[in-house]
Parts: sequence; C-alpha cells; structure tokens
Amino acid sequence: MSTPLDSSDFAGRAAQLDRTDPLGRFAAEFAPSDDVVAYLDGNSLGRPLRVTGDRFASFLEREWGDRLIRSWDERWMDLPLALGDRIGSLTLGAEPGQTVVADSTTVLLYKLIRAAVDARPGRTEIVVDDDNFPTDRFVLEGVAAERGMTLRWITVDRERGVTVEQVRDSVSAATALVVLSHVAYRSGYLADAQAITQEVHSAGALVLWDLCHSAGVVPTELDEWGVDIAVGCTYKYLNGGPGSPAFAYVRRELQNELRQPIWGWMGASDVFAMAPEYTPAVGMRRFISGTPPVVGMLAMQDMLDLIERAGLGDIREKSLLLTDFTLDIVDAWLAPLGVTVATPREPERRGSHVTIRHESFRAVTAELWARGVIPDFRAPDGIRIGLSPLSTTFAELLAGLAAIRQALDPAAG
Repeated sequence: MSTPLDSSDFAGRAAQLDRTDPLGRFAAEFAPSDDVVAYLDGNSLGRPLRVTGDRFASFLEREWGDRLIRSWDERWMDLPLALGDRIGSLTLGAEPGQTVVADSTTVLLYKLIRAAVDARPGRTEIVVDDDNFPTDRFVLEGVAAERGMTLRWITVDRERGVTVEQVRDSVSAATALVVLSHVAYRSGYLADAQAITQEVHSAGALVLWDLCHSAGVVPTELDEWGVDIAVGCTYKYLNGGPGSPAFAYVRRELQNELRQPIWGWMGASDVFAMAPEYTPAVGMRRFISGTPPVVGMLAMQDMLDLIERAGLGDIREKSLLLTDFTLDIVDAWLAPLGVTVATPREPERRGSHVTIRHESFRAVTAELWARGVIPDFRAPDGIRIGLSPLSTTFAELLAGLAAIRQALDPAAG
C-alpha cells in the first residue's frame, strides 16, 4: 500500500490517490447517475456497467428473440454451472464443479442448511451468532423448528464479530452445523474463516459461510480452507442487479452426501426423463430446483469480466486504501462532532465497508439521499460507508464524507 500523504489536505490526498490508482480507469465503465454526488452503498447494490445494456439488447434480439427455446440446449441449461465455476475461480478460490448459481440467498440458505443438518443425524444443535444477518437467523429458526433442533447463540461484540475462541467454546459433539458471515453486515468485521472452519471440523460438525459481503471484494480460499458450504449474493460487489440470483458452494467431497429438500425437475439426474420419482443428479446440479433465472444471470457476467481484468488482489488493495482514507477523514472531521467508528481499525479484520454511528444518523441519511449522497442506514444509529473499489473514486468518497460533516454541522460547509 502507498504511503499516506499529509492528512490535513484531504482534497490533495484524494486527488493523488485517484491519479496513482491502478484501478481508477475502471470507474468510467460504470453507468453514470446524473443526480448522484457520491454513491456509498455498493455493498448493498452495485452500479450497473455501461456494457450491460448491449448484453441485454443482444440477449433480447439473439438468444431469446432469434434462437428462442433452442438457447436452452445451446447455453442456458449449463449456465448456472458455468457461471458458478467462473465465480468460484475468480472470487472464491474454488476449483470447477463446486459452485452453482441458482435461487435467492434465502432459498439457498434454506436448502443447504437443511441438507447439512440432515447429514449429521443424532446431532441436535446449530451454532450461529446473534448479530448475523436477519435472513440467516430467521431461516435457521425455521429449520430448527422443523427438525426439533436447538440454536446455540454466540453473543458477539456488534462493533466486531465472532471470534475463533467463541466458536471453540460453542461447538461440541452435539453440533451439527455452524452458520456465520465472513464479513459482518453491520460492522464490516472480517472473521478468521480458516481458523474457525478448523475449530468446527474438530468437533465433527459442518460449517456454512455467508459470503454476501465478501464475494468479489475480499479474496477467499474456500478449497484451501476446507470450507464445507458457502452461500453468497451477486447484487453487491458482483453487480448482478436487483434480485439477481445467489450462488452456492459445496465442497466436492460433500456433494453427493447432501440431499437438499426442494426436489425440482432441474436437479434430477435426467432432467427430461419426466421420471415417476425423484433421483438427484450427481454433483452440483442436484442443488438446483426450478428453471434457472437466465435473465437474472446476465449483468453479473460483465462484472466478472471486470474482476478478471482488474485482479481480486488489487481490488482488495484498493478496498483497504478506501477504508483507510475513510477512517482518517472520520477521525479528523466527524469524531469531533460525536461520530464513533463501529468497524475494526485493523485492515486484516475488516471488509469493504466502514460503519459510523451518531444518534442523528437516521435523519441525516434522509437528508443526504435528497442531496444525491447515498450511504446506507442501519438501525439504530449507523451509517455504512460501502466502498466498491472498481466504481468508487477517492474524490467521490471525500465528497460523500464532506456532505455528512455538513449535515451534522452546517457551518462546516
């Protein structure tokens, strides 16, 4: 990482960081939004790429309009697996044949959680932290109720996240599954996935990692770490668009052991046999249920092209520069106004967003949105500064943080 400049001149720092940014050229490839001064919510919904309009037009005219149903045989039937392999290779550290694009994050969580606990008969507990994303917790409550299991809750520091020691103290011979987020949605805390996975395995349990806030921005090595199962969305740092389908990773050795509960025709061993009873496919196709959401898989293909060109290592490097710059500005401009930081300051322990807190941030967020500055509010008093390295410039970040300062202290404008 480059040596920081004098922190008293944030405009000068931003300008130099943008001039020397090896990824700076990519920002121009995203579709502009004329009324947006600073978009700081890429960790909720990534910007669209300009080229994606051409992809949609081509799809409408050729793959759908011209080829019609023939496109299922020519490309669409294999797209969930082919696209899954690309996500795995570029962002997850996964060899081919272990990742698939299918349903929503919620549905994939349900399918894989059910499959995992059923694969550990006789074990009665599922471990989860109490600050995990609501979807994860709600799905787990439902599965526990269905299966007569107990949820063992890890109480975490909401300005950090779950630790190796907490997991070690929570797992036992009764644990079937541990479900955790790699990057905490609230604080941005980056969990030690490799060490935690080892702790879970030492108890004979399986682990499922939620990668929604890390896929495409924080390198992972799922194969090397021995991760069992992972689920992640594609509309954040993979820029798949609103409602784009999620992906699932299942370690090769587990695939034919796990039997997911939603038995649809696309997951059958012979899709077109129209057999009288269900026989699951071998490998990752068994985790598909219904007809693949082909239209929803279009936009993310362009972002994967961009990630391949940029390199995930360089993306992570810029992410850290952006979060470092954020913390410097917050300390200088916002801390004197009563703002506190709810994100780890150690670079190796944070993802690509910084959460700051102030009692007035709910009202401030509404004011910022009206002025074209778009961060993300998280109750009760947090603003998340979401930084998507390929689309976010340092000047844009500075403008957004300056607007927060002015909203808190109009005289600072």
